[in-house]
Amino acid sequence: MTTTNLSTPHRTLGTTGPAVFPLGLGCMGMSALYGEADRTESIATIHAALDAGVTLLDTGDFYGMGHNELLIGEALRSAPAAARERALTSVKFGALRTVEGGFTGYDGRPEAVKNFLAYSLQRLGRDHIDIYRIARVDPAVPIEETVGAIAEAVQAGHVRHIGLSEVGADTLRRAAAVAPIADLQIEYSLISRGIEQEILPAARELGIGVTAYGVLSRGLISGHFSRDRLLSPGDFRGMSPRFQGANLQHNLDLVEALRKVAEEKGVSVAQAAIAWVLSRGEDIVPLVGARRRDRLSEALGALEVSLSPADLAAIEEAVPADAAAGERYPQAQMAHLDSEH
Repeated sequence: MTTTNLSTPHRTLGTTGPAVFPLGLGCMGMSALYGEADRTESIATIHAALDAGVTLLDTGDFYGMGHNELLIGEALRSAPAAARERALTSVKFGALRTVEGGFTGYDGRPEAVKNFLAYSLQRLGRDHIDIYRIARVDPAVPIEETVGAIAEAVQAGHVRHIGLSEVGADTLRRAAAVAPIADLQIEYSLISRGIEQEILPAARELGIGVTAYGVLSRGLISGHFSRDRLLSPGDFRGMSPRFQGANLQHNLDLVEALRKVAEEKGVSVAQAAIAWVLSRGEDIVPLVGARRRDRLSEALGALEVSLSPADLAAIEEAVPADAAAGERYPQAQMAHLDSEH
C-alpha cells in the first residue's frame, strides 16, 4: 500500500499558514454526496494517508450532518500517536441543513461561528482546529464580521489559522484586511480553471495559499468513470450538469484524449490530472477525495510524476481551458458561489 514518506518536501499555505504535505485528503465522500461509503475502509484510508505522510485532513461540519467529523475523530484516536500529532484539520462551517439532507443557506454571523466551532471541536475530539473557514459567504453578513469572529477564536487558541472558501478576488482582499488568511479553498482542475483570471493572482498578491478541491472533478476526469455508470440515490453527480447527457459524453471524450497523453507518459489518467494541478505552483495543495486505499495509493503516485513543458503542453492540448461542457454545480448552487460573481 502506502509507505511513510516524511521526507517529501512540504508546501506552505500562504505566508502565514502551516507547512503541509503536498497532497491533502478530502474526506467528504466518506460521509456524504457520493452514495454509500464503507466506514471501515474510510478509516483505513485515513490511516494509510497519515502513514504515507499526508498531514491535511479536510472536512465540513455539514458533511453527513457531523458524521464526517466524528469519523475523522475516530480515525485520529485510533491512529499512532506520531501520525495523530502531525495531522492538521481543515474544517468548513456555515451550511444550514434539513433533516432530509437539503441545504437552506449559510450562516456567517459571529455568534453562529462560535456555535459551529464548539460542536466541531467536540465531534473531532480536538482542542483546536488548524484551519477554519465558512463554506460559502453568507450574503447577509459582511465577510469582515465572519472573519473577525474566526480571528477571535484564533486569539482564544481554538483555531490556528483562518481560511476562506469559494470567494472572489474582492472578497479575498476584504477578508485579508481584517486578519491573516492562510489559504483559499476553491475548485481547480484541468476542466475548472476559472481561478486563473483574477482569483489566483489576487491570492498570490496577498500571500494566500490555495487548497484545490475537485482536482479530479468528482471522479469525472479520474479515468475510472464510465459512460454507462449508474449512480446510487443521493449521489451529487446525478444532479451535476457535467454528468448529464451530452455534457457527460463530451467530457468523457476529453478524458480519453487525456488518457492517450497519460499512457504515453506511463502514468494513469488521475495521476496526470493531479500532477497538472501540482505543477501550477508551490502555493497550491491539491485535495484528493479518495475513499479507498487503492485510490489513495494511485493519487499519491502523482507526486512521483514530473511533467516537462512538452508534457504540460500535451495535457493542455488534450483538455484545453474552458473545454468542459456544463457548469460545475447546478444553477441554484452556483448562485451561492461568491467566486463566480
